[in-house]
Amino acid sequence: MTNRSGSCLCGAVTYQVSGALRPVVACHCSQCRKASGHHVAATSAARADVAIVGDVAHSRVARSNIHALTTLGCPDLRVVGPKTLVPNDMAQMGVRVCNDLRSGIDGVDVVITLRLQNERMSGALLPSAQEFFKSYGLTPERLQWAKPDAIVMHPGPINRGVEIASSVVDGPQAVILSQVTFGIAVRMAVMSIVASHEG
Repeated sequence: MTNRSGSCLCGAVTYQVSGALRPVVACHCSQCRKASGHHVAATSAARADVAIVGDVAHSRVARSNIHALTTLGCPDLRVVGPKTLVPNDMAQMGVRVCNDLRSGIDGVDVVITLRLQNERMSGALLPSAQEFFKSYGLTPERLQWAKPDAIVMHPGPINRGVEIASSVVDGPQAVILSQVTFGIAVRMAVMSIVASHEG
């Protein structure tokens, strides 16, 4: 296996790939996206401001992302949601807690929405799914609070009209399908690395 290196189309981010080098865009700027004809698979965590929106308290995805992004040097990492769905220890993990969606996603490069589990949609934690969407659901209008070329991510499965509007899921700023596709490859690679070091 040979290591080959290159850079994204605008030259802002460099990357290295083992083995066959496939066309890769390593940055999410509008120049790279326009030239490549599609959204990118990854962005430079050291340059991106990220907001994680939704049920942070019950999400393994949220905690994994927080650990990964703080380790990679994300300059401004925020968790956004109602107080009932955001743990009290979030600030100790190096993130900024926002209970208001507008301040939470204002000027960010990446918005990661989390799935709201059915059992959380009623009762003490939330009045209803409709109330959650009214305050925290990501719509095209609200997405304008983020940067103009911000990307939208979601771990899936998606509750359309609860945590995110269908028009955003199917819109040009969403990279959800690519996220799921590349996520499988990343997990396979991690398992391969771990397995190769066993024994």
